[in-house]
Amino acid sequence: MAGYKMKTHKGGAKRFRMTGSGKFKRKKAYLRHGMRKRSNDAKRSLRQKGYVEGSDHQAVVALLPYA
Repeated sequence: MAGYKMKTHKGGAKRFRMTGSGKFKRKKAYLRHGMRKRSNDAKRSLRQKGYVEGSDHQAVVALLPYA
């Protein structure tokens, strides 16, 4: 008898990617509007990818069971 297949949370699948070491990459926030008041250095650092913190790691694992 076949087991239950878990569904991937599609919103999470679009937002997170797993690295080879098991961490999750994510896009940084605060880059949508209000850009005139930010410095170029701040905007440049926001373009780089960030990583999911340890306290949120289990929540992302629950969204992406096959990652």
